[in-house]
Amino acid sequence: LPPDLGPLQIQARDPYSQLVLDLEQALARSGAEIVPAATPVEGEHAVLHIIGEHWGNTPIAIDQFGRSQEFSLRYAVIFDVEHADGSDLVPQQAIELARDYVSAPTRSIGTEGEREILAREMRREMVNSILRRIDAVSRLAREAP
Repeated sequence: LPPDLGPLQIQARDPYSQLVLDLEQALARSGAEIVPAATPVEGEHAVLHIIGEHWGNTPIAIDQFGRSQEFSLRYAVIFDVEHADGSDLVPQQAIELARDYVSAPTRSIGTEGEREILAREMRREMVNSILRRIDAVSRLAREAP
């Protein structure tokens, strides 16, 4: 994280979503001071806005009986980061992840568990992607003349 970022608050429609909880933990591990979501924003801390979080599950292959066999699980997050003074650190942007998985219609036992494991892995990857974006933008800002 940028050394001049200071305390950081995560704002989202659902402050208790798993993404927000995972982001708070990852940011705390990276040395950030996390401001609780209930604290009002008064220009005293930077803010990571989770503007949107969307999941999609689309069938991409069917069998001879018209039953879905293969799916594409998509996960997209739109976010931005503002300094305490309101200036943009990371302008609004979206990250989208997609994973394909097979779900045999005749073998439904375990399918939901597999999908949930895949969703957990995608959420973990999303947290890492957001942190990498913050790092990349802050490095560019430090290197700019």
